[in-house]
Amino acid sequence: MPIIGCAANFTPNECQPFMIGKQESQMSGSAKTRVLPATLIPGDGIGPEILEAVVRVLDALGAPFAWDERHAGMAGLAASGDPLPEDTLASIRRTGLALKGPLTTPVGGGYRSVNVRLREEFQLYANVRPARTMVPGGRYENIDIVLVRENIEGFYVGFEHYIPIDGDPHAVAIGSGVNSRAGSRRIARFAFDYAVRNGRRKVTVVHKANILKALTGLFLDAAKEVAQEYAGRVQVEERIVDACAMQLVLDPWQFDVILTTNLFGDILSDEIAGLVGGLGMAPGANIGEGAAIFEAVHGSAPDIAGKGIANPVALMLAACLMLEHVNRADSARRLRTALDRVLVRDGMRTRDLGGSATTHEFADAVIRRLDG
Repeated sequence: MPIIGCAANFTPNECQPFMIGKQESQMSGSAKTRVLPATLIPGDGIGPEILEAVVRVLDALGAPFAWDERHAGMAGLAASGDPLPEDTLASIRRTGLALKGPLTTPVGGGYRSVNVRLREEFQLYANVRPARTMVPGGRYENIDIVLVRENIEGFYVGFEHYIPIDGDPHAVAIGSGVNSRAGSRRIARFAFDYAVRNGRRKVTVVHKANILKALTGLFLDAAKEVAQEYAGRVQVEERIVDACAMQLVLDPWQFDVILTTNLFGDILSDEIAGLVGGLGMAPGANIGEGAAIFEAVHGSAPDIAGKGIANPVALMLAACLMLEHVNRADSARRLRTALDRVLVRDGMRTRDLGGSATTHEFADAVIRRLDG
């Protein structure tokens, strides 16, 4: 499997995708303490507030990152006239590693989604979105699901056009989706490798091949082909997307790893986040062969920007994924343990989780809990 998202000064045995610490004990002391260049993108709205909180926690944790701060989204547009400035792209090309806050794509002006542009620019073909119950007492307990989403194909390729009729230039809108066999195999292999590396028992392939027979039928066929390579190690099953959406509400505990296409993954990952408390608890990792970008799944929430009340948990969990990606699983475990203790033992939560803690207060509490 190719090396994925290594920082520029990494050697191959120091960077394995989502090893969750399984090789960490074999690393030399110098490798564990090496400073790693990484791009830091504060983002828009609440982005700078939650990113500041996360960086403080990572500093207290002794995380190895040397940050190169760059702008994107509305901040990038204000600074350079482009929501995705060239200096930001150059920084990610150099570091191969980025942590970013939520970005806002300007309305109008022909601007495409900044997130989609980032995925395309760095061929971040795998989107990993784990969801785990962290706050007890909700409607669903003990949820632990990982959704693996193909990230650069499907309907997100943006092949759209209008057909004019009777003087109406927008009378008919047509959009095309693209799934390639190579791309489908690649994301399927990523999902099954992830399951094996992390002790997961089952991969559920989600599709709509009963209707979109070519577009998602190809995806399903490719996933089945790859699944044969993992026979006896990982169980495989398939679900039609609408049935999967219903079963996630009725019996989410039947799912372990979900593998699906771009559009379905976008929708289902938000539904899964709802099982564990909402998008404020939802991290995401975007993985390619030459770069990896980690983020909170939620948006920039301009309505609460500057009020100091935003929930930084999703971005802290994204930082855990980033630490695991660079083989710092011990640090990721410490941070997750601290988060669990703050949320459960201390009962400290931000307003969206029913508490009253500010973003800064929550980060302070996590820092205090890093060592118990």
